[in-house]
Amino acid sequence: MQWTKKDMELYLGSKEYFDTAIIPIIPFQLSQEANIGKSTSKREVLSVFVTEIERELSGRLLLIPNYYYLEFGDKDEEAKRLNNWTEEISKQPFKHVFILTFDAGWKRHEKDLDANLLWLPGFQTDQLNSTEILQMIRGQVADVVELIRSYW
Repeated sequence: MQWTKKDMELYLGSKEYFDTAIIPIIPFQLSQEANIGKSTSKREVLSVFVTEIERELSGRLLLIPNYYYLEFGDKDEEAKRLNNWTEEISKQPFKHVFILTFDAGWKRHEKDLDANLLWLPGFQTDQLNSTEILQMIRGQVADVVELIRSYW
């Protein structure tokens, strides 16, 4: 389920079946103009990635809205904010909350998070809709889906 009115109405009617939530976290830094292309490309790939995960685990997984943070900001403060999100999410019947990111910098803060961090090496592409890129993403999605299922 995604964060849409239609999906949330379905979720509310059958939330006892949902035990997993994913929070995609995305860096943002407009002042670093040299990195904007790389940053936006990774955001687009992550969006496709989490949509595919949600499709694979439909009926058990709720895709939380994207969490944006300053790429070069204080990750200790962001970890506290993410823990607030996790606390709010845990008020529902979610047994498993995952934070999904392409930012390797979060690995240093993993122990401070109240959710499971899934870090994946990100990549940028100008050909997001190409068959090869979509096949590569789907291959990675299959691995992540199996990892999530291992927590169940």
